[in-house]
Amino acid sequence: MGSLPSIKEQFLAKRENKFFIAGVEASQFPGLEQHPEIFGQAGDLTYLNLSHAQFQGGIPHNLGNLSKLQYLDLGGNYLKPKSLQWVSGLSFLQYLDLSYADLRKATDWLLVTFQHPSLLELHLSTCSLEDDPSPINVNSTKSLVVLDLSENNFSSVPMSIFGLQGLLSIDLSSNSLEGPIPDYFRNISFLEVLDLSGNSLNSSTPNSLFSLNHLQFLNLSSNEIDQDVSEILLSLSRCCLDCLESLDMAHNHLFGHLIDQLGHFKNLAHLSLAGNNISGPIPLSIGELSSLKFFDVSENQLNGTFPQCFGQLKSLETLDLGCNQLEGVVSETHFSNLTRLTTLAASQNRLRFQPNSSWILPFQCQIIKLGQWHLGPKFPRWLKFQKNLSVLDMSNAGISDILPTWFLNLSTQFEYLNLSYNQLTGGISHLNVREFVDLRSNRFTGPLPRVFPTLKFLMWSNNSFSGPLFELVCNPLRKGPMECLSIKGNLLSGEIPDCWNHWRVLVYLNLENNNFTGKIPPSLGHLNLSVLNLRNNDMFGELPSTLQLSTSLIILDLSDNHFSGSVPTWIGDKLSKLEILSLRSNSFDGHIPQKICQLQSLRILDLGNNNISGSIPKCFSNLSAMANKSNQNSYMFQWSITLTNLFCMRTLLVLKGRVDEYSTTLGLVTSMCLSTNRLIGEIPKELGSLVELQSLNLSRNLLIGNIPDEIGNMELESLDLSMNQLNGEIPSSFSNLNFLNHFNVSYNNLTGQIPTSTQLQSFGNFSYMGNHLYGPPLTKNRSTNRTPTDVANNGSRSEGSNVNWLYVSIVLGFVMGFSGVVAPLFYIRSWRHAYYRKLDHIGRKLYMSWATMGR
Repeated sequence: MGSLPSIKEQFLAKRENKFFIAGVEASQFPGLEQHPEIFGQAGDLTYLNLSHAQFQGGIPHNLGNLSKLQYLDLGGNYLKPKSLQWVSGLSFLQYLDLSYADLRKATDWLLVTFQHPSLLELHLSTCSLEDDPSPINVNSTKSLVVLDLSENNFSSVPMSIFGLQGLLSIDLSSNSLEGPIPDYFRNISFLEVLDLSGNSLNSSTPNSLFSLNHLQFLNLSSNEIDQDVSEILLSLSRCCLDCLESLDMAHNHLFGHLIDQLGHFKNLAHLSLAGNNISGPIPLSIGELSSLKFFDVSENQLNGTFPQCFGQLKSLETLDLGCNQLEGVVSETHFSNLTRLTTLAASQNRLRFQPNSSWILPFQCQIIKLGQWHLGPKFPRWLKFQKNLSVLDMSNAGISDILPTWFLNLSTQFEYLNLSYNQLTGGISHLNVREFVDLRSNRFTGPLPRVFPTLKFLMWSNNSFSGPLFELVCNPLRKGPMECLSIKGNLLSGEIPDCWNHWRVLVYLNLENNNFTGKIPPSLGHLNLSVLNLRNNDMFGELPSTLQLSTSLIILDLSDNHFSGSVPTWIGDKLSKLEILSLRSNSFDGHIPQKICQLQSLRILDLGNNNISGSIPKCFSNLSAMANKSNQNSYMFQWSITLTNLFCMRTLLVLKGRVDEYSTTLGLVTSMCLSTNRLIGEIPKELGSLVELQSLNLSRNLLIGNIPDEIGNMELESLDLSMNQLNGEIPSSFSNLNFLNHFNVSYNNLTGQIPTSTQLQSFGNFSYMGNHLYGPPLTKNRSTNRTPTDVANNGSRSEGSNVNWLYVSIVLGFVMGFSGVVAPLFYIRSWRHAYYRKLDHIGRKLYMSWATMGR
C-alpha cells in the first residue's frame, strides 16, 4: 500500500495524544513532504521542528494554514525564497530557523522578516547572504532579540541590524568582515551577546564597544585585532565588570601583560586569550575568579611560575597553559581544590612536578597534556586512579622507567596517547588506544604491540621493536581507518607483507631505517598514499608496476637500498603530484627517463650514487616547481601544514656537501642531486632556467665541456660540480651567485682566473684544487693541482706517468690500515650517515695526494 497510511496513522495517533500541540519532530516522520494534506489537520500546532527533513519537492504549502505556530525550525533543508513567502503571514511566530536556505537574493523578504511584529529569535546561518549595494532600511523595532547571521558572506556588518534596538544577541561569526569594528554597536544599548569571531576584523576595539554595559558574552576570537590586552581589560572593567561572563579573544594579535584587574570580574566563567603575543606573568588575582570554569591562555609568551592561586578555583573545569614559557616547581597545592577539573593542558613549558608517590589527584580528568614537563624519572603513579582519561600527553617528560603493567591495563580507553621522547623501556603486549598513539624515541623492545582496529595514527619510530610486520599488517580484524603508520628506526626484519589491500585510507607510510628485505609488495600500489618512505633497508629488485597506481604520492623515498633496473618511465607519466623523489644509493642503471620532466610539482630530485648513465635531459627546464615560486601552491606545502604536527615529515637530502635532515622546512627546499653516477656529455644550459633551485649537485660523474654561463643566473645556495672532466673557465656570471654557502669545482680541467665576487672568494683552496686556476682565494698565483685523467677513468694508469712508488706504497699502506678500522662502518647501517661527511673529506685528500704524485 505504500507509506502514506502509516505516516497518517502516526500523525493522527499523536494528535489524539495532543502531541501536535506539544510539538512535532520531522526526523520521526520521513517522507513528510510527500503528504502535505496531513498539516490540514493540525490547526492548533504551536511548535514544529522540520529541521534536516531533506525536503525534495519544497515545503508543504499547507504549512501556511498553521496560523498559531510560535516555533518553526526549517533549518538544514536548503530551501529557496519562493517556498518561504507564507512565513511572514504567521502572525504569532516567535522563533524561526531557516539555516542553510538560499537567501542570497531575498532582500525584500528579509526586510519584512526583520520587522515581523512578534518574532523574537531569527536564525539565518549559512544562507549565502551577501552585502547589499542598497542597504536595507529597518525602522526601529524592539521585537527581535536574537539574530544569527553566522557563516554568511558579509564583508561588512549590515547597517540594517543597527535599527533593531531591542536586540540582546547578535551572531556574525564566520563571515568575511574586514576593517575596524563599527561604532554603531553602541546604538544597541541592551546588547548582552556579541559574536564577531572568525572574521578579518583588524585595528583595535572601538571605545563605543565598551559602552555596552549589559554585555555578558563577547567573542572576538580568530580576527586580526592588534591591541594591548591591558587596554581591553581596563575598558571592559569600566563597562561590564559585574555582568561579563565570557570573554574570548583567542587567535588575534594581542600583546602586553595581563593585569590585576582581571581578578575583579566576579562573574567571569569563560576566558580564552590563546594564540596571541601576551607576555609577563599570570597575575595572582586569577585566584579571585570564583566563577571561572574555563581558562585558556595557551600559545602566548607568558613567563614566571605556575601560580598556586589556581588551587583556589573550585569551579574550574578546563585549564590550558600550553605553549608558554612558564617555569618552576608545581606541587600538590596547585591542584588541591580543583575537584571539577576535566582538562589539564600545560604542555611545552619548563615545569617540574614530582608529587609524593602516594598522592592521588583530587579530580577525574578526561584530558591531561603535560608534554615537556619534568615528571620523571619514575613513571607517574598518580595516573593509576584516573578512570575517565581519553587524552594523555606526557611526551619529553624525562621519564626513564619500565612502562608499568597497570598502565597498560587501565580501564579507560584512550583516544590519544603520546609518550614520545622519553626513555621508557620494556615490551608492550597491547595498547588500549582507539585513534592516536605516539611512542616515538623511547627504548621499547620486543615484537610490535597488538592495537585497536580503529586506530588512525600509529607512530612507533626510533625504538628497538623487532620481528616481522605480518601480524600488524595482515590482521583480519584490521578494518579501521588507519591514516598514518610510522615505524622507522627500529629493528624490524623480514619481508614487508603483501596484504595492504584493506588499508585503503592510509596516506602516510614510513618504514625507513629498519632491516626489511625482499621486494616492494605489489599491494602497496593499491593504496592512496601521499608519502611512501622505505629508505635505508635491505630491499632489492625492480620497482613494482603497481606503484604507478599511487597517483596521490607526494613523497617517494626509496634511497639506501639495493633496488635495481632502470628508473621507471611511469614515475613521470603517472605520479603527477610528486614533489620529492629520492632513489639515492641504489643500483639503478640505464638513462634518466625523459618522462621525469613532466613532474611539474617536483622540487627535490635525488638520483645520486647509482649506476645511471647517459646525458642529463635538457627537458629538466620543464620542472616548473624548480623554476617558479610555486611552493605556496604545492600539494606538499598545503598537506604538511595540516599533518606536520601529527607526524614529523622528514627526508634526508645531500645539500652543501653533507647529509642533512629537513622536517619543518621541507616544504621550502628545492634540490637536484645526480652525483656519483656515470653521466656523460655536457651540462645542459637549460638547467640555468631553474632559477628557484637552491642546491645542484652533479659531482663525481664523467661530464665534459664548459660550465654553462646560465648557471650563474640561478639563486643557488649550494653548487657542486667536482670530480668531473669539465674544462674552460669558471663563467664570469658566477659573480652573481650571491647566496652561495657551499661551492666546489675541484678536480676538473678548469683554467683561468677565478671570477671576483664576495661569495667565490669566501671559499678555501679545497673548493678549487685539482684544476689550473689562479687568483684569490688560492694561495699560489696559479694552481696546478689537477686530477689526472687516469683517476677520473676508474684509476687506470696511462703510459709514461712518473709515479713515485714509495709515496704510493705509503698512501696505500695508510689506506689499507685505515680501512681495516673503518670498513665495519659500511656494514652497520645506523652509523653510515654519521660518517658520510668525514669519509668524503678523507677521499678528497687521497685524490689530492694521488694527483700530486702523478706529477
